[in-house]
Amino acid sequence: MSGAVVAIGGGGFLMEDTRGLQERYLLSLLPQRGRAPRVLYLGTASGDGERAQLRFLKLFLALGCDASTLPFFPYEMKRDYAQAVRDADLVYVGGGNTVAMLAVWREFGFERALHAAWQAGTVLAGISAGANCWFERYVTDSVPGGGVREGLGWLPGTFCPHLDSEPWRQALVEAETHGPVHAAPDGVMVRFEGGRAVEAVTSRPDLAALQRPAAGAPLSPLPTRVLDGATRP
Repeated sequence: MSGAVVAIGGGGFLMEDTRGLQERYLLSLLPQRGRAPRVLYLGTASGDGERAQLRFLKLFLALGCDASTLPFFPYEMKRDYAQAVRDADLVYVGGGNTVAMLAVWREFGFERALHAAWQAGTVLAGISAGANCWFERYVTDSVPGGGVREGLGWLPGTFCPHLDSEPWRQALVEAETHGPVHAAPDGVMVRFEGGRAVEAVTSRPDLAALQRPAAGAPLSPLPTRVLDGATRP
């Protein structure tokens, strides 16, 4: 049975929210194994910038995790990238350029390793580019002028992060007609299991996720639970 996918519209440690609300929620999705959760960070979309990697390590180590990073820049020729993903309980994908990230993954065949780990139960989560990539289509500013591009296609429909940050994102979401649509402002996360959204949560009480369950249906708020740092799904 495949693991959960959590698409994060924005916020959390990569956007200087160090409260750990989003990150504790992600860890609450993992089964209890009698050891520290193994969490792996992929910073491909931002060229494996060191600042993001350090922020990841600082927060997840403080949360008691066995935390590590898997950079492609530079690519570590002697490291088994597929094994690193298989060993992880949670893979967290950072933001940046979705188009470039997917091109790198495909060049190395890395998306196949991610898919196999997900099918084996690994939880996949990510912010912005790390949220976009799992869907059939995604709204992105990774190309000049912004637009809609094709993702890995593991989840149906279209996803848009940072919904509240730029008006053009709202316009593209409203115009999108390809299957279901999900959109998340900064601070909002949508959890998918079995190919469908099962829960939305937020670290900002004034914001909620939006969804269109099928083409032609109206875009409407998705019930969104406020994170308090203690509740479990």
